[in-house]
Amino acid sequence: MSHRSTPAPGVMTGSDSAADEAISHAGYSQQFKRTLKSFESFAVAFSFISITTGLFSTYGTVLGKGGPAGIWTWPIVGAGTVMVALVYGMLASRIPLSGYSYQWASRLASPVLGWWFGWVSFAFLAIVAVAVDYGLAQTALFPLFGWTYTPLSGALVTAVVLLVQMVLIIWSTPITTKINNLAVSAEIVAMIGLTLLIAGFAIFGGHAEWSNLTSTGVASQDGYFGWLGPFMLSALLGAFTLVGWESAANLAEETINPKKVVPRAMVRAILLSVAIGMVFLIVVTAALGTDVAGITASSAPVAQVIANVVGAGVARAFLVVVSVAIFACGLVIMVSCSRLVHAMARDGRLPFSGALSRVPRATGGPTWATVVAAGASMLIVLTFSGNADALGELLGAGTLMPAILYAGTVALYLGTRRKYRPQPDDFRLGKWEKPVVAGAVVWLVIELSIFMIPSDFRMAQLYALGSLVLGAAVFAVVWVTRRDRLTAEPGVGVESL
Repeated sequence: MSHRSTPAPGVMTGSDSAADEAISHAGYSQQFKRTLKSFESFAVAFSFISITTGLFSTYGTVLGKGGPAGIWTWPIVGAGTVMVALVYGMLASRIPLSGYSYQWASRLASPVLGWWFGWVSFAFLAIVAVAVDYGLAQTALFPLFGWTYTPLSGALVTAVVLLVQMVLIIWSTPITTKINNLAVSAEIVAMIGLTLLIAGFAIFGGHAEWSNLTSTGVASQDGYFGWLGPFMLSALLGAFTLVGWESAANLAEETINPKKVVPRAMVRAILLSVAIGMVFLIVVTAALGTDVAGITASSAPVAQVIANVVGAGVARAFLVVVSVAIFACGLVIMVSCSRLVHAMARDGRLPFSGALSRVPRATGGPTWATVVAAGASMLIVLTFSGNADALGELLGAGTLMPAILYAGTVALYLGTRRKYRPQPDDFRLGKWEKPVVAGAVVWLVIELSIFMIPSDFRMAQLYALGSLVLGAAVFAVVWVTRRDRLTAEPGVGVESL
């Protein structure tokens, strides 16, 4: 049974006939204007990763769990992430549709499995948006304005930020893209500039303590490098930061030539993030000086290091750039979440699908889908509003959920590989495919072990379990009221995409 969408009045069809044809074969009409070129697609992936967001938010947690030496988990996570992204690239090129893993699972396996992929993606995006905006409040805005951080004030600022992001997304995609492009450019320049500045002041000002690079700090030395020991737990640093690059695939229907652009955008964003982030971590860790314990206890340790080394004035100026970068990161996350909700609703697989799938203007976001994305994040903020360790627990949940999703997607690729019939313009790995996929599997097994076995991440595990229980309730409603939409796929079949 096909339930092909009909074009909405006044909807623009974009300017990429090959990509638009894939949408038509999938059973949809083009509802968004294609405005994302190669840099914009890269910028979406890079902005979601946002090394400033990840490093400012997680560095203090890593100092506490694994000490300064924990930064050396960063390149390990980076290598594993690149291999996962290459697998995603093959799927994104094959099925260039909004909804990414939801669409891939639905069309390669079954609509029911696709629905659950979509729900896990939604749960991830909803909580990681909160984690990022909490990070903006606690580690950037409060130090910038000299405010005293409290759980309630942090929740209030986070809620306001979420509302502003929601309005921007509904208002204009081009404006949102311009903000993101500006933030990405500023973030790259600022991170490189600040790294050089801190290095210069630390080395010539006598602040550098290179022994910090191998120090365990306040972390226990018992079994430090052992299985699931403090060093492995420090993988939170990279595992939380190096996520979200797949948002480029989620905006495939707004990207020009997505089959070629999206896979490269994801991998390039990860590689640049890993390179800049590693140098920054080395410099900041050396600049901790001798008071490692004191800075570990700070609510904003990176900001504290910058102020100690280059002065409060420079630190304040950099925090302005950091605030813009983290805001853009949260903005892109909500954009991605709204597109996912829109994609599922377009297939009639959510309650109130008619309203959630509506796109009033081709240059604006889907209104009610964006409201749902923001509303889900608001509910999470309310839940954590009185929690003094809200940021730490949000970081754990925002790391476990994508790990589950990445593992599921790689398993999907392995299980449906026989259905993959390469087209001339597909992104392929050739002889490197088997070792890359094997490497991705090994890394994901390690990552899931880190975030599911130790008691340190119990709250993250409870969020994952709770989201699945809530998902079961929503799925039951959809199954009872819209079962026909869960038993048939729109369009002409995956072999024609």
